[in-house]
Amino acid sequence: MPSDANPAWRPASFPRRYAAWSIDIAVVLVVALLACMARIRDGGARIAAAFDAIAQSMARAMADLFYGATPLELARQWLADPRQREAIATLSDAIAATVFPPLLVVALLALAWFALSEASPWQATPGKRLLGLRVVDAGGARLGLARAAVRHLAGALSWITLNIGHLMALVQPRRQALHDRVAGTHVLQEGGDARLPAWATAWLVLQALLAIAATAWLFLAANAAMQRAFDTLL
Repeated sequence: MPSDANPAWRPASFPRRYAAWSIDIAVVLVVALLACMARIRDGGARIAAAFDAIAQSMARAMADLFYGATPLELARQWLADPRQREAIATLSDAIAATVFPPLLVVALLALAWFALSEASPWQATPGKRLLGLRVVDAGGARLGLARAAVRHLAGALSWITLNIGHLMALVQPRRQALHDRVAGTHVLQEGGDARLPAWATAWLVLQALLAIAATAWLFLAANAAMQRAFDTLL
């Protein structure tokens, strides 16, 4: 194992790896959002309009419930309504046009960010350096650019396995994720303290709070759209 040659380095823990990755991807996302801001703003307006149209159609269907229609009949009528199908198609097109270009920018930026950083003399991305990590090959040496790129691209396997590939980094003693196994790489941590720094723990807590806030915002936005739809009917 690479860390055997230098006891100061050992396989990195999963929380530390995730914290480092989340720092790096946050930077990539900010850059991509700034680059695609105009498209995202326009797409957001289209998505909101399409969602309002769907909400109005749902409100009309729910209003029909008071006239004796059964829920099954309402569902059939709602799905057969050409206005509803058009609104759903419009929403789908708006989401695709808004999301896919920024995702492509994120993918290209992330490939450059991770591959170039891990193949550099740092042997780590900025996020990994902050948390005392480095990426090495099976012999403990610095990665070449091709191997670093393969490692990053193989990360898609860890995602499409519903993150099981990432969770493989929990397995002792090597703690290699699926993409590490594919690329023949290891993520090492300097020092023996596995605990996260306080600032990194706070960063993870902030992510959890933002996820809760985003979920609440989506719920409130959907509720507001339905209320506007009922107000229109009344």
